[in-house]
Amino acid sequence: MHLRACTIAISAVSLTVALSPAWAGLGGDLQAGKTKAAACAGCHGPQGNGGADPSWPKLAGQIPEYLVNQLKRFKSGARKNPIMNGMAAPLGEQDMKDIAAYFAAQKLKLGAAQNKELALKGQRIYRGGIIETGVPACMSCHGPSGHGIPPHFPRLYAQNTAYTKKQLLDFRDGRRVSADGIMPSIASRLTEPQVEALSEYLSGLH
Repeated sequence: MHLRACTIAISAVSLTVALSPAWAGLGGDLQAGKTKAAACAGCHGPQGNGGADPSWPKLAGQIPEYLVNQLKRFKSGARKNPIMNGMAAPLGEQDMKDIAAYFAAQKLKLGAAQNKELALKGQRIYRGGIIETGVPACMSCHGPSGHGIPPHFPRLYAQNTAYTKKQLLDFRDGRRVSADGIMPSIASRLTEPQVEALSEYLSGLH
């Protein structure tokens, strides 16, 4: 194959990958997932944009592999939550893939930070880290715009402020662990005001 033809072929493949839905390679069934996800609507909303309690996460547009991984962790008990442990218990792997495909395909409703000064403090931490305490820039794992890096680093942008704050504090205080140990280590170096600033910034990031 000539160089020009090869370049065109590679470009075409790259474009196809870029245009493919995030859930396309997961092996999940979107329609089956919609039916199975009906049980999740009470807490996460019918399209995954959150329910009545802001401490429950938005799932719309989330990285599907990450959703499957978290459902597995809830099912095994590696991640603790009384509601989610029970919800995940009867799910098989295909159920998890179907549900993840459905939520990943939903359009995320964007939010806006309510406190500009606090959000600016959070922005500095997200983009530059905290040198004094060895906190790395959050965007190194979650991307400059918070879209996440598949399969392990989730989307953070436009997430409910209360949910982000709760998860960071849970990581910090040992109530939540991660398989790689990264987040507990980082969160342990954050003060509560820094957690609040990050959570506020992420709620309006997109």
